[in-house]
Amino acid sequence: MLEDSPLSIDAPPEGRSLLIAGPPMTGKYDLMYRLLGDAVERGIVISTGDVAADVRADFAEIGGLDPDEVGVVDCVSKQRGVETPVTDRVRYVSSPKNVTGIGMKFTDLFEVYREFDPPVGVGIHSLSELLMYLDPQDVYQFARVLTKQAESEGWFTVAVIGSTMHDEQTLHTMYEPFDTVVNTRENEGARELRVRDRSQVATAWTTF
Repeated sequence: MLEDSPLSIDAPPEGRSLLIAGPPMTGKYDLMYRLLGDAVERGIVISTGDVAADVRADFAEIGGLDPDEVGVVDCVSKQRGVETPVTDRVRYVSSPKNVTGIGMKFTDLFEVYREFDPPVGVGIHSLSELLMYLDPQDVYQFARVLTKQAESEGWFTVAVIGSTMHDEQTLHTMYEPFDTVVNTRENEGARELRVRDRSQVATAWTTF
């Protein structure tokens, strides 16, 4: 899907973590699913904005994964009063502010998915929602622990953050737990990305 971009994935990026940062309407959400769908056969998504059914449908449509292979930590349904049916692949948390509960429910799914052979991808959508309720240091610690947990199994992690929603200090704090940062933008009607690793050397902007 991303053959002509610096993010072309020829093999699963085992144990790597990536943060997509950009303004609204620049394709961050779709890009997360496209990257995960290119790299893995199963996924776990921590969703702070969409209910589990929508997450699984989007992952299938955009990322091309079987929705039955997608686990979700749903931080939305209970807060909205939506029905929360019990399944093997969905865990519910009271709200995005319950970061301890999110971590516990992710660990529940982590134990389920580590039994599978193919690489697993982890999506976090989004850190911005967590930052609405929590101190940046708490969100930093959450992201750090989660990426290390995924790395321990060789899993690929992709998180999303809205770059215009936070000050520069907060953004740089959120960058720290991740191996790579991908910036997105809209330029003359086209969505573009650039990739920056820990060396801070950025690629040229490329359409995706």
